[in-house]
Parts: sequence; C-alpha cells; structure tokens
Amino acid sequence: MKYFIYIFFFFICFVAVAQQTNYIDFIKCQAEIEIYPYEKEVVGSVIYSFDVLQPVDSIVVDARYMDFNEILLNGNSVINYKYDDTKLCVYGAFNPSKNNTITIEYKAQPKKAMYFVGWKNKAPNQIWTQGQGKYTSNWLPSFDDVNEKVEFDLSISFNKAYQVISNGKLINKEVVNDSIVKWNYDMQESMSSYLVALAIGKYNKKIEYSDNGILLEMYYYLNDSVKVESSYRYSKRIFDFFETEIGVNYPWQNYKQVPVHDFLYAGMENTSITIFSDAFMIDDIAFVDKNYVNVNAHELAHQWFGDFVTAKSSEHHWLQEGFATYYALLAEREIFGDNYSDWKFFESAQQLLSQDVAGKETSLLNPKSSSLTFYQRGAWVLYALRLKVGDEVFKASVKSYLQKNKYSNVETNDFIKEVEMHIEEDLSEFVAIWIENLKFPFDEAMRILKQSVFIQEYLMVDCELVNSKCDYYLVSGVSDEAKSKIISQIPDRITSEVFKNNIKIRQSISQNLTKIPLHLKKDYESLLNDDSYITIENALYNLWVNFPKDRQKYLNQTKTIIGFSDKNIRQLWLALALSTQGLEKEDTQVYFEELIDYTSPKYGFDVRETAFTYLKSIQVFNENALRNLIDATEHHNWRFKSFSKKLLESLSEEEKFKSMIHSLQSE
Repeated sequence: MKYFIYIFFFFICFVAVAQQTNYIDFIKCQAEIEIYPYEKEVVGSVIYSFDVLQPVDSIVVDARYMDFNEILLNGNSVINYKYDDTKLCVYGAFNPSKNNTITIEYKAQPKKAMYFVGWKNKAPNQIWTQGQGKYTSNWLPSFDDVNEKVEFDLSISFNKAYQVISNGKLINKEVVNDSIVKWNYDMQESMSSYLVALAIGKYNKKIEYSDNGILLEMYYYLNDSVKVESSYRYSKRIFDFFETEIGVNYPWQNYKQVPVHDFLYAGMENTSITIFSDAFMIDDIAFVDKNYVNVNAHELAHQWFGDFVTAKSSEHHWLQEGFATYYALLAEREIFGDNYSDWKFFESAQQLLSQDVAGKETSLLNPKSSSLTFYQRGAWVLYALRLKVGDEVFKASVKSYLQKNKYSNVETNDFIKEVEMHIEEDLSEFVAIWIENLKFPFDEAMRILKQSVFIQEYLMVDCELVNSKCDYYLVSGVSDEAKSKIISQIPDRITSEVFKNNIKIRQSISQNLTKIPLHLKKDYESLLNDDSYITIENALYNLWVNFPKDRQKYLNQTKTIIGFSDKNIRQLWLALALSTQGLEKEDTQVYFEELIDYTSPKYGFDVRETAFTYLKSIQVFNENALRNLIDATEHHNWRFKSFSKKLLESLSEEEKFKSMIHSLQSE
C-alpha cells in the first residue's frame, strides 16, 4: 500500500510539473542562504512570487534531499504538502490571482550541483556550482524544467575572508558579525534555474568596460597576476565583436568570469557569470599551445544563445551549443584570420565523418546525440545556412529571432521560420539535409570548404602521390597545416632546413619525428629552447630515448621548466630522472617525493592523473600515493574518478601493492 501511495504521489506531482507553466507563472525568487563548508551544508530561505493563471490544485517546486523548517503560503503556514526527496508538492485550491508568495525555509547537504573543494585537505578552499545536467535543486529549491524562467536575487552569507560571486549585480555587502558578510546580488531579468550560480574563493579581479559600457570582471587567484593578460587575452575584443555581429546588445547587467579548481568541464555559461577550469589560467608561452580564447568566446556567446533564449527541450539543444560553437569560431576568425576558422571547420567535418563511419550517426534533433553532433554539426548548420541566404538575411534573422523570443524558450522551427520569413523561401529541404538527416552531409561540407584556397592547398599536398613535391613543400611558403601534414607522412625525410620553420612546424617535428637520426641531433636539441611546452615535452622524451649517453645533459637543461598547469614537463622530467642511471640516492628520494606529492588533492585532477600515470609506468607507489589514489576514487569529476578506480583495480592485482591497498582500504 505504501508503495502504491508513493507511485500515486509521484504521478500527480509529475503531471503538475509538466503542466505547471500553463497554470502558474513564477516571477521572482528572493533567496537568502548561509553556507557551511566543513559540514557541506546549505541553510536557506527562498521566497517565490507567483501569479496563478488558471485554477490548479497544487504547486510543485523541485528540491532534492532537503529538510524543511517551515513552508508558508502568502504568509500562512502550510500543512497540506507532500515531499518525496525530489519534489515538494503543496496542495490547495489555487484560483487565478496575482502577487502570491510561497516561502520555503530549508537545509540541504547537496549531493551534486554544489561542490566543496578543499576545506578538509590541501586543495584551495572553494565552493562552486554546476547546475546544467546536475540540477540547481540540489542546493536551492527551484525548477528543473528549463521552461520555468524566474528572476533570481541571491543573498549569500559567508566568511569575510572570501570573495562571493553570483549572478547579476552586487548591490552591497552587509556585515553580519565579526567574521560573516552577506553579499546581496540582484538580477533584473528572468532565467532558467540551471543557470543560477555562485563561486566562493580567494580572488583578485581585473576590470574592463565594453564599448557599450558593460562592466567586465575577470577574476584570478591571488598568486596568478602574471597569468592574467595571457589568460584573458582578447576578452573585451570578443565581447564588443559579439554585440556588433549578433546585432543585439548584451542582455544582462554585467559579465564575470571565474576560474575554479577541479571544475567538471572547460566552462559553464551561468547567466552573467561564466565559471571555468583554472587549467586555462596560463602564461604567455602556454598561449601558443593551449589558450582560453575559444572557451571564452563559446561561453560568452551562450549569454545570448542559451541564457537569453533557451531551448525548450533537449531535442533542440543544438540551438544553444551549435550557436555558441559557431559564434566562437566567428570570434576566432576575427582574431586569428579566415584560414584559422576554415581549418577548424575542416577538422570538425572530418570528425563528423568519422562518427558516421563508426555507425554513430544521429539527427541533430535526437536528444541523445553526441556532443560532437550538437556542437560541431550545429555550427555547420549555421555556416551552411549563412552561405545559402547571405550575410544580410542571416544577421537580420538572428537578430529578430533573439528579440522576439527574449527571456523565453524556443524550438528549432522558431529559428528556421524566422529565416524563411526574411528570405521568403521554404527551407524544408535544407532542414532535411542538415538538421534531420542522420548522416552529416560531408560531401556538401567539403564543397563549401573547397571554396577556400587555403583548404585547396592542404588537400593538394599529399606525399602518397607518385609525383608529389613534398620535399619542396617543406621549405616553401605553403601553410603550416599543409607542412604538418607532410611531416606526419614523411618524418624520415626531414632535413636541417625544415627545422628553420616557425614554432608550429617545429612542434609538428617534435610530435612526428621520434626516431632521431644522428645527423639531425643538434637540430633536434634546439627544440628544447622553443617557447612551446608541447614541443619541449616531446623533444625531452624523444632525445632521452634516442641518446642514452646524453640523458643527464637533457635533464640539466630542462630542470627548471614546469610547463602547463598540469605540470606536463616537470612530471615527465621527474619520471625520466627516476629512470636514469647514476642518480644520487638523495636526489632519487627528493624527486620521488615530489612526484608522489603531485598525486595529492591540493593539485587539480589533471596534475594528479599525470602523476599516477607516471608512477604506474615506473612501477613505484608508496603508502601516500596509494592513499591519494583511494581518495581519488571518490572524486566529483567522473572521468578522473573512473580513471582512479581502474588504476586501483589494476594495482590491486599486483602482489607488491595488494596487501598495502587492502590495509589502507580497511582504515
């Protein structure tokens, strides 16, 4: 009987949620929350203002695994409600009316969507949220349905030693007591709940203003001031470019960007506050190999495509990711030139073809499509559509599409019909080929790309042809991409002259020429001096393998180089040093302890994964490393968690580690 009651309750709640936007209009949320990091607990009160549009018998709010202190409806205590650990259903006879309120006082220990980093280990003390796909309702009673848009005003009380950053404009900070400050944020427009966000940590910030007067705040760690310029390079330029290119002013009060430790993805486009992985905080050398420009532009584009207008359901997810991917490429074209964007589209076409060949093709309207489909094929739709209808029609269509649907939800037809209205032409055939068809129209994509002389040149260069002139091309004026293609095909025909190319070609040499002929030894050694962490890493390893007698020389030359944020060069250096004969015993112990230290939680999961991988390769784990590995099997990043579990299982099968692992797991 109890099971039947639960199923019945779940059914009526489900019906209520599915129909709620037709009956009730939630307008505003005023939330006051206190966060206790060591307990991983949120204590809060939310007041939702709403209008009843049609008679309805229940109000539903998503709230996952919460305890409620009090629930008030228009100021009166509510008794008639049910809760199933995911949905709060308040029952009553709700007739059409305006200016109603529901107040929910609650306590939660979020299982997901809010992450407490540090606090009980040596990682930097931070709290940050990730609502998309994780549900903001884990820490804030809200709405998992993206079609329910609300204006969220958050007040967050926390230790005064930390910065608290959230959606909208910071109105003021109130001193609560000697140690606590309340940060009051205001939004002026509505948004979906998954875009509500906060980030707490110790930061400084760089401030700029867009040409249109929008405040741009770029946060960084206290010790990262030297990385600010290279990390946030072109940020203002991208912002101003989008306002001009899209033709619609930025729709929010300000824009903030905040790096965080061990983030789940590259970045997330929360309304007015992009949270991104601190792996993108880079120095000037790293910018050549791995920079934040694309992620920066992609997440900013979402402020229009995803936040301002939001897809009604996952069937139309490409309206967010495809648009953001496309406009990010337009921004990169503005910065790096036409060839750069042509190359990116060429690469994505090849990836989409490979996906089809592997039998994983899906329509762009399939909610279970891959990220590659939503992002890259979605961008291709816009690229092909713009060529078909022309710049003027395309830009006018995008502008009116955004303006007509501002702060609301859309489907694919909303955009297509807008374009059809401007071009006065039926686009059903285009939609069938580019959007609905299972397979990506690769041949048509290549026809488009071959209009580029740059792509024509790349396709022309092929060392497998009998009459190819690849040796000549390597020292000619063909593009870097064409030369890299040649190097990958004929690495054994590289000459000293080829090393005189630019940093990108030298990087390609380091990646493809792994068996180094003696006559190129000196040229290859020069790669260790390049301003490219990828080149140095590859060159160090290949030289160490090819010339055993000179190993100590190469190690001495690269001893002080760290590399990317994952310490790629330093960790390789440690692994090679520990594998080099003749090392002093004292040095061996110091290097071993340093590599072990990189497995600890105070470092990002990318650093830790690299350290674990090297320890596995040299077959050396001590108790600390294994303890850190066991800790990693509970990490919130599922990829790193999966990697750690597999490695632990593998080590558990080896005799020299089995008993130690068992003992540690028993603690």
